[in-house]
Amino acid sequence: MAIPVEAFYLTPGAVGSLQQQIRAMVTQGILAGRFRPGQRMPSSRGLAEHLGVSRITVTLAYADLVSQDYLTSAGRSGYFVSDTAPIAPAFPPSAPRAEAVDFRALTSGRFSRAPRVDRPEDWDRYPYPFIYGQADPTLFDHQNWRQCALRALGKRDFAALTSDYYDRDDPLLVEQLLRTILPRRGIAAREEEVLLTLGAQNALWIAAMLLLGPGRRAGVENPGYPAWRGVVAATGAEAVPIDVDPMGLPVDGLAGLDVVFVTPSHQCPTNATMPVERRTALLDAAEREGFVIVEDDYEFEMSFLRPVAPALKSLDRGGRVIYAGSFSKSVFPGLRLGYLVGPPGFIAEARGLRTMMLKHPPGHIQRTMAYFLGLGHYDALVNRMKGAYRRRRQVMAEALAAEGLEVAGQGGFGGSSFWMRAPEGVDTDVLALALRADGVLIEPGRAFFAGDGPRNFYRLAYSSIAPQRIAEGIARIAKALR
Repeated sequence: MAIPVEAFYLTPGAVGSLQQQIRAMVTQGILAGRFRPGQRMPSSRGLAEHLGVSRITVTLAYADLVSQDYLTSAGRSGYFVSDTAPIAPAFPPSAPRAEAVDFRALTSGRFSRAPRVDRPEDWDRYPYPFIYGQADPTLFDHQNWRQCALRALGKRDFAALTSDYYDRDDPLLVEQLLRTILPRRGIAAREEEVLLTLGAQNALWIAAMLLLGPGRRAGVENPGYPAWRGVVAATGAEAVPIDVDPMGLPVDGLAGLDVVFVTPSHQCPTNATMPVERRTALLDAAEREGFVIVEDDYEFEMSFLRPVAPALKSLDRGGRVIYAGSFSKSVFPGLRLGYLVGPPGFIAEARGLRTMMLKHPPGHIQRTMAYFLGLGHYDALVNRMKGAYRRRRQVMAEALAAEGLEVAGQGGFGGSSFWMRAPEGVDTDVLALALRADGVLIEPGRAFFAGDGPRNFYRLAYSSIAPQRIAEGIARIAKALR
């Protein structure tokens, strides 16, 4: 029996070319059991007329399906569902399941309830998205990234694409890190001192799992990166909030700590940069008090107002600094590729822990990033982003001044955001919800503070908003505050 042409239809807004959509309709019909082996497909002319596409589009889709053994060709008799086409397992429908176990109570909700910065999933549909850390498609180097990815898919890189590295990393990417990225931060490292991770978040989690546990105490910046407090809590250790000042983390009052988490180059979220003198004092305190420092050096590439200060790790002579870096802010967040740098003994343990979780980041992603670095595309992208951020920052600074909005922290080196203070009595969680209805997205600051902190802070980023929309977005924020 022939498959009726009415079984096929195009869905408006579907992903992929017309040829790919036709191929997907056929494969899904076969795998779902709607199209059976031996059934005749509609003619290419008939399906083309029904769908309103060219006949060659249908013919190419059919030819591709023949090559994949979904269809067979019988010459003038047409195309048929192959007798050896892949089929899905035939399981009986599953019965509705009752949730007999209260997993929220069983796990204490210690992970799902961790503090985080709230943003809608469809943030890019809002006309005024002052959202931090998201990629701007107008700045990204789509063409060269695609070329690097295709090169990494080639036969010469088949082993890098398909092999199980076990606990190793792509040597080509490690070489690029050692030769190009780390020296810019003043860091001289060897291969055995570097571990690739699934982004900085994964790097920080690995460091915390190795260095902390019940009975240990970790100093965390306040306000600071919300995930740090959650990660520390997951280890059973105590997170000790340390209030930051305009120069970042103070070095007084660090006695009795086992680990100190710090963002010296670009404090999160205030954007403060720690002076070299304070960095030296922090290292002296670590030596004197016996604690380890975990340095999150996020966004150091975006120092476009003044030259970037040397990384804390570059000043470390006693091996007490564990350095975490990432490509998420400079390439795109979905890349999920970061790295840890530390003494060989620490990296060996970190590698062992990573192996228990995921072995290594995907080989194709590692090799693509290695080519993107080695061919100079990464530096060109960063340079383009710095120029764009400099212009957007100037536009935002002028708009904030014109509307009389208070900037609590902007940093002197660059970055991609302003840390803002609303008037006393303003709850920025409530403000954010009101602004969403007006097409404006801001990030309330409550999640950055430990405990019951102030509720009148918020963050405005300019990495994901077109410069011509900044002034109007700021005006709407000012109107809502008034």
